[in-house]
Amino acid sequence: MSYFINNLNQKIAYKFFKGKSPGIVFIHGLNSDMEGTKAISIEKFAKKRGLSYLRFDCRGHGKSHGKFEELTISDWKKDLIDILDNITKGPQILIGSSMGGWLMLLAARARKSRIAALMGLAAAPDFTKYLFAELPQRVQNEINKNGISKVKKWKYNYTFTKKFFQEGKKNFILNNNFLFNKPIILIHGLKDKDVSSQITQKILNKTTSKNVQIRYLKNSDHRLSSKNDLKIIYNAIENILNLI
Repeated sequence: MSYFINNLNQKIAYKFFKGKSPGIVFIHGLNSDMEGTKAISIEKFAKKRGLSYLRFDCRGHGKSHGKFEELTISDWKKDLIDILDNITKGPQILIGSSMGGWLMLLAARARKSRIAALMGLAAAPDFTKYLFAELPQRVQNEINKNGISKVKKWKYNYTFTKKFFQEGKKNFILNNNFLFNKPIILIHGLKDKDVSSQITQKILNKTTSKNVQIRYLKNSDHRLSSKNDLKIIYNAIENILNLI
């Protein structure tokens, strides 16, 4: 494992190996890290194909600096752009899982010339909008009044801050058209209880790219980590490599 030191002198943990271009950058989801099944499985696939591959932990996750509740989508966007600018070279395929799907869209907008293609795995852009509405009224009130509240969500204990939702709003990406004209593949399980498959449809509607595919998986859930799911992800990467 290596560490990138950002301009705040904070560590971002990452694993990178050099290979052919375009490289692949994997972006994990909320409360996840770079050691998940998909991140490691896609790394094995990239190695077989001889492609450059990078996975990393956003701050407040995994082995990177910081506490989750002190950070927001704006910080994680900066982490991804720092990694893109300082560790990778040449064109990159971004693969974003859940929240990582939001981050990949933000990075594609900020670094358009560097991004060769996008792949969303249960992509969850703008999720803070829906998340706040789903929180119990008590928690909403506490966040509004005290700026912070604890809640159990998706089987985990979270501490959410007012700033988390405010910064989320500043980074909403689907309020306007998403100007991106390269290949996009979106994979979504229809048994996903965490992120609605309608979000994937919304990305399709908002993007200017003419080369967009959606792959709905009838029996898959949010994790997209079964053997079959992983085969479909590999197939989609092959597909993207043929399109760029």
